[in-house]
Amino acid sequence: MTSEPIITARGVTRRFGGLVALDSVDLEVPKGIVQAIIGPNGSGKTTLLNALSGASHADMGSIRVNDQEIFRLKPHRIARLGLARTFQNIRIFDNLSVIENVKVAAACNSQLSLFDVLTSNTRYKHGELEIDRDAHEALRTVGLANRADDRATQLPYAQQRLLEIARALASKPSVLLLDEPAAGMNMTESMTLLDTIARLKSRGITILLVEHNVRLVMGISDRVAVLDFGKKIAEGAPSEVQRNPLVIEAYLGRRHRHA
Repeated sequence: MTSEPIITARGVTRRFGGLVALDSVDLEVPKGIVQAIIGPNGSGKTTLLNALSGASHADMGSIRVNDQEIFRLKPHRIARLGLARTFQNIRIFDNLSVIENVKVAAACNSQLSLFDVLTSNTRYKHGELEIDRDAHEALRTVGLANRADDRATQLPYAQQRLLEIARALASKPSVLLLDEPAAGMNMTESMTLLDTIARLKSRGITILLVEHNVRLVMGISDRVAVLDFGKKIAEGAPSEVQRNPLVIEAYLGRRHRHA
């Protein structure tokens, strides 16, 4: 039995001049699953993630998270509704340590007031302890607890990717959007990422990921949606999507047209 959707998108459309990047896309993501969005280059995957997270607003449509309309809300307000996001390009704070990077995100979720901070009162001290606890827990979840005090730039590339996930987790999301999380990773690093995603799912976090690594997608996803030229052309279980003639044409046909 399918659970109720945590994300519901209807008729999401985004234009850039004469280019229709998203063309009336519908998407429902049930709670507690791993949902992937795949498609050839330029199909609209990241544009859809941007619309869902508020990084770039859609022109038309409806987007609801936990049954609350978020269309055109600012990213920070969407984040407070339980949606966190990572990006294709790594965006860590180079001059901070690993744990400090995560604490920045944890602090954004804090309920401390300016008065608490200025007076360093009991509420502030308790809040600081909670931020520290949440940050360390996020690092443990992605396997970086032993690198907490290292400078973030000392981490290998794949671990910097995991650091971004830890930073997103520190905001205590119910939905985590991952944009190309396996980009630049080798097979061993990708398997570590798979284990991390499975661990997040087991904790009740809904995962929505955009990914080019089709093998990774098919190995971890419960459902897969496929975009091509801004339209959703297929959706279903990974095994169903792999056999869909439109999906085969989108990948193989596109490859032949560029050959």
